[in-house]
Amino acid sequence: MDFKKPDFKKSNFKAPDVSKHLDSLKSLQSFDWRGLQKYTSPKAAEDLNVFLERLPHNVSHSLLIAAGIAWGVAGVLGLFTTVKIQALTELRAELEEAQSLQPIVPKIKDVAVNPKEVRAFEEKIKDTYKGLDIRSNGASIAITATSTAQFGQFREAIGHVQNGGSGWRVNIDRLCVGRECGQHALAASLKINKVSVDKPG
Repeated sequence: MDFKKPDFKKSNFKAPDVSKHLDSLKSLQSFDWRGLQKYTSPKAAEDLNVFLERLPHNVSHSLLIAAGIAWGVAGVLGLFTTVKIQALTELRAELEEAQSLQPIVPKIKDVAVNPKEVRAFEEKIKDTYKGLDIRSNGASIAITATSTAQFGQFREAIGHVQNGGSGWRVNIDRLCVGRECGQHALAASLKINKVSVDKPG
């Protein structure tokens, strides 16, 4: 294998220009760092204080008024914010106090009665009201009759269901008397619930 020495004259290779970097490094070395000490001396702080004291004499009257207005607006905004924060804090404290005084009330809701309990009640009253058709379906009881002549017995059966079980709340879903009933002259559908009291956690 033959290795040829690269000809830099023919190629496009350019050496980096280091002269600019050397100039900036020389100027940094020649910088007088001791000149910065005068800004940190006690005399510099005194000069700043004198400058601030003479500022009202050197600045125009309108600029001072503008600065005063800006400071005044900032002060008013700060005071307004402080008052609002204080009012919100007091309001939050009152709300927490009201919540702590609120009594704990249990939740009352209706719960469907156990279908077995309804079926047992149905079997018990069938013998009492033999002229009526009494059927249970879940937590509901349907009472029907073929003739309006059985209205007295029909009414008694509905009252019996309403007073039937311990803690029962009976709602009439459907009540029909006469021709509007279709195939039955008398029909009633009663839904049976119990009151459930849930203690709040």
